[in-house]
Amino acid sequence: MERYIDKFLTYLEVERHVSIHTLRNYRTDLKLFKGFLGDEQVEKIDHIFLRRYLAYLKEKGHAKKSIARRLACLRSFFKFLLREGYIKTNPISGLVTPKLDRRLPLTMYVHEVTKLIEYPGNDLQGLRDRAIMETLYSTGIRVSELVGLNIEGVDFIGGVVKVLGKGKKERIVPIGDKALRALREYLDKRAGWIEGRSKPVFLNKYDKRLTDRSVRRILDKYIMLTGLKEGISPHTLRHSFATHLLDRGADLRSVQELLGHMNLSTTQIYTHVTTDRLKSVYDKAHPRA
Repeated sequence: MERYIDKFLTYLEVERHVSIHTLRNYRTDLKLFKGFLGDEQVEKIDHIFLRRYLAYLKEKGHAKKSIARRLACLRSFFKFLLREGYIKTNPISGLVTPKLDRRLPLTMYVHEVTKLIEYPGNDLQGLRDRAIMETLYSTGIRVSELVGLNIEGVDFIGGVVKVLGKGKKERIVPIGDKALRALREYLDKRAGWIEGRSKPVFLNKYDKRLTDRSVRRILDKYIMLTGLKEGISPHTLRHSFATHLLDRGADLRSVQELLGHMNLSTTQIYTHVTTDRLKSVYDKAHPRA
C-alpha cells in the first residue's frame, strides 16, 4: 500500500501540479485509509470493503464534508491505480458520495470591507496590511495566489495582475485603482525593491515571502481590532468580491473567469447569496412582507 501511495502522490505533484495543501490533505486521507486497510491487499479491495470504510468514518463522527473529501481522494487514487495497471477493476466506481448540505458562504457588507481595509496605519507594516486586504478584495484571488504574487506580475499601467492558480495555471486578473495605489504606497515605503525583478510582493519582517498562515493571522488581528463578526477569513474577502459584483449586475460567466473556477456550478453558489440578501432587504423594507 505504501508504494502505491508514494507513486500516486508523486504523480499528483509532478504531473498534475497540485497545490501543497491538496498534497497534504491527500496524504492524510490515504494514511487514514491505510490504517483501516490493515493487512488487506489493495488488489483485493471491493465496493463492500469501501462501504465498511464509509460506515467506519460515520461511526467516528467525521463530518459529511470530510467524508466526501476522503472519498474524492480515493476515487482519484483508484482511478490512478487502474490506469497504471496495478488493479484490474475500480472498486469505488459504484460507491455513492454522501449528499452534502449546501452552506452559503460567509460574506461581508461593503461598509464592513471598507472599515477593515482602512484600519491599518501608515507605517510599513500598516501599508503592507492594507495592500494585502485591498488586493484580496479587488481581485478575488485566493490567499495562496496572493502570497505567490511577484512584483513582475503586477502591471501598474495595464491594471492587471498575473497569478498562479490551482494546477499551476496562470491567469490574468483585473485589479482596481485603489488596490494599485495601496500596492504602490507599500512598495515605495519598502527599501530595496526593484520594479520588474522576480521578488515577492508581500514580505514579512525578515524580508521573506509571507505564508498563507501569516496572512490569516494579519486578517485575524484587524477583525479583532475593528470588532467585526467572527469567522471572517481571507476567503471571506473572495466571497465578498464575487457577491458584490453580482449584486451590481456582473454576469455569472464573467465572475467565474475572475475567480478562476473550472465549472460554472462552483460559481452559482453566489447567486443564492445575492437572492438571500434581496429577500432580507425585502423583508425589512416592504410594509406587508
